[in-house]
Amino acid sequence: MSAREYAVVTGASSGIGAATAQLLAKNGYYVIAAARRKDRLDALAESDSNIEACELDVTNQESVDALAKHLAGKPISVLINSAGGAFDFDAVTASDPEVWKKTFDINVVGSVRMVKAMTPLMLQHGRGHIVVISSTAGHRAYENGGSYVAAKFAETSLAETLRLELNGQPIRVTEIAPGMVKTDEFAKVRFNGDAERAAKVYAGVSLPLTASDVAESIRWSVMLPDHFNVDSMTIRPLAQAAQHKVHRE
Repeated sequence: MSAREYAVVTGASSGIGAATAQLLAKNGYYVIAAARRKDRLDALAESDSNIEACELDVTNQESVDALAKHLAGKPISVLINSAGGAFDFDAVTASDPEVWKKTFDINVVGSVRMVKAMTPLMLQHGRGHIVVISSTAGHRAYENGGSYVAAKFAETSLAETLRLELNGQPIRVTEIAPGMVKTDEFAKVRFNGDAERAAKVYAGVSLPLTASDVAESIRWSVMLPDHFNVDSMTIRPLAQAAQHKVHRE
């Protein structure tokens, strides 16, 4: 890695995005920590001089364009598409189509907007790495996960399509597909702030993955030599053998 290369991390105000921003900064990248909640980003930036807080809404094209304009001419070598989330746990027949639209806009279309904005900057720099944070939900469906599962399948497809379309260009494409990860917000958001219901997701699992664990998988992938591409990495806690098979104490 050459001096002061830039890594753009979306969804950096919490969870996997925040942990990734901190870890990449500690490993020599100048990190553009991007998300909607500027107050959280400012606190993150105060923790490391290699982190710059940038307000961003991946569902708003003008916001994405403003970030691209701000970064024009900078040595952008890494894009981490971490912005996302699940917003319901409903059967398809009982689900709200508006939630599906929101889920796709944040997880999938937001990633597309960022890829379109950052890829030209990577090509100008002469090298790049696009990382899509999908999920094991993008490889195996489960009941009541319809909107989230569909969006994550789409993100998996996005990574696979990009790898084909960018073949021959100096840009790597990696999908990171985590299983059970315990963060402060993911399950609570999915269950509309119901902390008790969210806690049941992790009940009896003493060591689920953490945001820092996922960040380490990202760091390892992007810091490999340029000829070495991790197409897809599935990571789970030891207690989770499959989407439907979790050992609980």
